[in-house]
Amino acid sequence: MFADKQDYSFSTCWNIRRHSFGADMIDEIRGLGFRRVELNYNVTDDLLRTIEPMIERGDIAVSSVHNTFPHLDDPDYGTDSVLLGFEDGPRRDRSIELLVRSAEHAHRYGASAVVVHPGEVPIEEELDRELKTLWRQHGPDSAAYQSRWSELLERREAAAPAYLARIGDSLEAACEQIARRGYRVRLGLETRSRCYQIPTLREARLLCDRLAGAPVGLWYDIGHGMMMGHMGLYDPVGEALAMKNDIVGVHIHETVGLADHWCPYVHSGDPDGFDVFLPLIAAAPVRVYELKAACAPDEIERSHRLIASRIAALGLDKGGLEQ
Repeated sequence: MFADKQDYSFSTCWNIRRHSFGADMIDEIRGLGFRRVELNYNVTDDLLRTIEPMIERGDIAVSSVHNTFPHLDDPDYGTDSVLLGFEDGPRRDRSIELLVRSAEHAHRYGASAVVVHPGEVPIEEELDRELKTLWRQHGPDSAAYQSRWSELLERREAAAPAYLARIGDSLEAACEQIARRGYRVRLGLETRSRCYQIPTLREARLLCDRLAGAPVGLWYDIGHGMMMGHMGLYDPVGEALAMKNDIVGVHIHETVGLADHWCPYVHSGDPDGFDVFLPLIAAAPVRVYELKAACAPDEIERSHRLIASRIAALGLDKGGLEQ
């Protein structure tokens, strides 16, 4: 028997590869006990043709959509690109336009947030993969890892300020359009899974401070935070707790080593290591499980029951999913 997970949402990333019919995808998620979904960036217009009637009837609610939404088959504007930080003016304008389009869909569906990958420093992906291989084979304290890590940090820190400045400009432009159109949604800047991607938690703080008063905050992806903590990019607990009041939403999953999107507690076998993230989940207006297809329904249920019961036992729960 699956619990009613009324205060939580569930990302379509879990089962989108299994379905060509949108309503079937949503029904499978409803069968897990979820009343709300996050429509991820792979949801196409074709899938939406049968999902939108479900939203209109009230069969399912939408907590959030993930930019770029609906799916756009163009890597320039995909989830792993420079995106809002493009130096090229027309491409950056197009990125802003697509973000506003995502906000329009979120507003129309009654969602409260858009999950945003703001951009990245253009460092080759191979370096991130090499670092993760070195981490697994030799550990983060090894000379081999530290040498390449120092190179990555030097390149990242030299280039990041210019990209952050352009991302800030783009977010300001997007927020102006969103306000002018009356869209009642917030933009959540998501922490990422590659060490050259923006934002770190410090960078998220800088962007939130710059955009104070605008509907922009942190979307804390817990599993990604754990990965970056393992690699040494930032403190995924202390720095995140310092931004607790800026959190728009959270993606709930954990890592096993540097593999992410696993069910908290269940797949790591760690009985209490995930507990440090419970205050962040409790504080988040929107709480979304973002799990990989390999997570089975009974594992999802066990993980959720552990999270919900521990938050309740700590007296932290404020309800979540402010709509």
